[in-house]
Amino acid sequence: MSRFLDWSGHRWIALPIRFYLGGVFILASLHKIAHPDAFALDVATYNILPLFLINIMAICLPWLEVVCGALMIAGVKSRASAWLISGMMVMFLVALFVALSNGLDMSCGCFASSSMASEDTISKMTALRDLGWLVLGVYVLIFDHRPVGLESLIYKRRK
Repeated sequence: MSRFLDWSGHRWIALPIRFYLGGVFILASLHKIAHPDAFALDVATYNILPLFLINIMAICLPWLEVVCGALMIAGVKSRASAWLISGMMVMFLVALFVALSNGLDMSCGCFASSSMASEDTISKMTALRDLGWLVLGVYVLIFDHRPVGLESLIYKRRK
């Protein structure tokens, strides 16, 4: 089992996964950063957070997404970013399941506000998509011990 975990090929498999996940999170953050008011409305629609946390979430979460996405792509602190991305995916899945169990007919708010993305309503397919992203994040977290990227280049130069 240890040989499998330490296999050097994981870093090359994780590279396109990191680029994909990083791109997804950066792309998801762009509309939220540009329109925090619309994203706050989306967050409020889930009926999960108390009112005093909605604006804080709407302002901070997109910046966390863009930073984690950029670090994943750059290969700097990619395992820490994978922790955060996986945690966000768990949080998003919980919110999604709560909304689905409450019968809410709404957009997930992932890439655009509900007023702009009426065709992107939450569904079991949204949950499967998010679950797939969670699996990718966990793969990077578990297997990408020596990521290909800026951090490995900097570390090599210091030796």
